[in-house]
Amino acid sequence: MIRRLSSILVCTLTFALALTCAPRPARAVDPYEINAIVGLTGGYAFVGNGLRQGLLGYEETVNKAGGINGRPIKFVFSDDQSNPQVAVQLVNGLIAKKVPLILGPTGVANCNAVAPLVKDGPTLYCLSPGFAPQAGSYIYSVSVGPADLQVAEMRYIRERGFKRIALLASTDGAGQEFERSEDLALARPENKDIVVVAREHFAPNDVTVTAQMSRIKAAGPQFFMMLCTGTPMGTVLRSAQDVGLDVPFMIPNSNATYPQMKQYAAFLPKEMYFPNQTLTAPEGVTDKGVRDALNLYITKMTAMGLKPDIQGMGWDAGLIVVAALKKTGLNANADQVRDAIAGLQNLAGATGRYDFKAIPQRGIGVDGVITQRWDADKSEWIAVGKPGGGVK
Repeated sequence: MIRRLSSILVCTLTFALALTCAPRPARAVDPYEINAIVGLTGGYAFVGNGLRQGLLGYEETVNKAGGINGRPIKFVFSDDQSNPQVAVQLVNGLIAKKVPLILGPTGVANCNAVAPLVKDGPTLYCLSPGFAPQAGSYIYSVSVGPADLQVAEMRYIRERGFKRIALLASTDGAGQEFERSEDLALARPENKDIVVVAREHFAPNDVTVTAQMSRIKAAGPQFFMMLCTGTPMGTVLRSAQDVGLDVPFMIPNSNATYPQMKQYAAFLPKEMYFPNQTLTAPEGVTDKGVRDALNLYITKMTAMGLKPDIQGMGWDAGLIVVAALKKTGLNANADQVRDAIAGLQNLAGATGRYDFKAIPQRGIGVDGVITQRWDADKSEWIAVGKPGGGVK
């Protein structure tokens, strides 16, 4: 009996040892998480959701190509609700976790609100073209900035021969930055013959701007500059139709989304121009590297069932931070990530070619702007300008 029990014990131990030594299925490598704060609800939702789609498309594309040094990435999204206070709470939460990098938030006001929080890191990549980060700071900003956009706008208006313009700016952070940049562009010597015949303002939550648009119409402008972004655009366009303002409109490129054009189709002006980038007018791209990068982006968005527009800003934000992390490795701290982005040059993206040494904190400038007209019959943007904003 004892001998039998000993045999059973030996067999049991041998079986257990075999199980211990047997090869186990390999566990998939955990993805490297990159936190992204975007406005999925609220006034910037149409921008935030587009940025999210672009980031998701890039995530899948880069992972199929091997991720970062063989490790997949994952963008982890938080909704700032288009609200600066919520953005502050979310950024503080990520700072407490000691993350080296944050994408977002969405909107100039939100980026302004969180900027003081990251003066010593982490590195923050603001997803609003309207935000103007300080050179050498931990903050970067997506796309061409307002100052260069306004230079391109004025170049197009000047070359078309228009001299009398009117401005309507929202009183939020975006509108203030647009107006400040517009004034800088108007102060340039080449624009000395362009006169502002009317300058009006409105609050983003105003339900009508009919009084402002009536005064603008009475001033007799040849060209109208709308300086706001998000849902206030609809308020301006409705009031413009109500008063019968029938002149060409220039609209900030942050409003250049197909959902917005569809939503406001009933009251769009006859002529609408955008100081846009390559995303919506690929026929205007002459740089082969940028054209290849743009085609990759368009192919991915099409495969996702999307008509490419503002998603490209999110795509390129992902491209840039991944390029930096490939240089630093995934154990990088905020300083290393900041410095790696600052050193990026000759990087072809969907919205143009980036050089962060030449253009600090943004990487792309006025040469990345191609003036485009919205063609309501074709429901698409048509390039009417050359790189830099001039007339074709």
